[in-house]
Amino acid sequence: MHLSFNPPQSRAMDSNAQKRAPFSEREFYLAEFRGRTLAVVLSEEPSLAGEDRRVVERVLADLAANGTRVIILGRDPDLVTQLSGSAVLETLSSGWVGAAWRHLQKHAAIGLVGAPEESLPKFCSRVALELKLAKLVWLGSLGVLSMPEGRRRSLVDLDDLAELCSPSANDDPAADPELLREIQRMIAGGVASVSACLPGALADELFTYVGSGTFYSPEGYTQVRTLALDEFDAAENLIQRGIEEGYLLFRSEDEIEIALTNGFGAFVEGRYLAGIGALLPYPEDRAGEIASLYALTRFLGEGVGAHLLRFAVASAKEQGMRYVFACTTSSRVEEFFQREGFRVASPGELPEGKWNGYSADRLAELRCFKLDLG
Repeated sequence: MHLSFNPPQSRAMDSNAQKRAPFSEREFYLAEFRGRTLAVVLSEEPSLAGEDRRVVERVLADLAANGTRVIILGRDPDLVTQLSGSAVLETLSSGWVGAAWRHLQKHAAIGLVGAPEESLPKFCSRVALELKLAKLVWLGSLGVLSMPEGRRRSLVDLDDLAELCSPSANDDPAADPELLREIQRMIAGGVASVSACLPGALADELFTYVGSGTFYSPEGYTQVRTLALDEFDAAENLIQRGIEEGYLLFRSEDEIEIALTNGFGAFVEGRYLAGIGALLPYPEDRAGEIASLYALTRFLGEGVGAHLLRFAVASAKEQGMRYVFACTTSSRVEEFFQREGFRVASPGELPEGKWNGYSADRLAELRCFKLDLG
């Protein structure tokens, strides 16, 4: 086989066609869902009406336009039919799986309604496992868990589920024992993820990093590794978000490029960025700066920042650095570094190259932290 390459024609291509659109979280997730089949569960609590229903309808339309197949599960045949736009199928006959596949060849969505004697959580897990679905979304207040202090619990893995399903787990009213047991069955049985969120927040849960509910997955989300080139767009988006939220100092395009080149990320399911950081080397001083360290607000308090920081420290040790340091203007970030064993340091204790181009006013706002690596 002979492959030819024509450089002149490539150079003649319209330059506008070569420009890439800015990174979009929404488009990122739509690309992830394209060609896959998702289940959306209409639980009885709360009922689906008004703006909540309009949000769900818009999301279903977006998924259909995206080439994503959707199976709608519920108790109300009329509502399921209206939202799916197709006839409701029964799931008790031996050939129902094949019938569902055939209907999905003609329709973007189909509806399934469980038998009265089968609880909705059991019905959902049975369908998800028999169809080996990639994802299920439970719409309702149950399953959207909270931390003891009241903050939403964003991520739960199989180990967490085992604990939550124990009789003395907690008194969170959203931690319905039967629903959690069935979610545990689905995740253990091969369903890649289950999300629980309120209907009106479905778009945020499916199409944004921050999300809106509780995300259940087989493993923890603390896989940290260096960034691949194809992950630079998402990482730059997080850096800009961190700057806007006041956690990160402003960085020029050149500084962002350097940070990404030396960057690493914490990934959910191996591909969704939960947080980022960079280890910038100062070879003459055998030192490294931990920069652009940022975890999405959805994951605050769930250990992402600590895992990122420990990855940076381990990398610095591997590279033979004598110490690492970080600079911030955020009191919250100051507390974080001190909890992780860093001490307050003066600018004079850090590499001179760090301060090239720094104004006196900017320097006066900084707090510096240092960790000796021995």
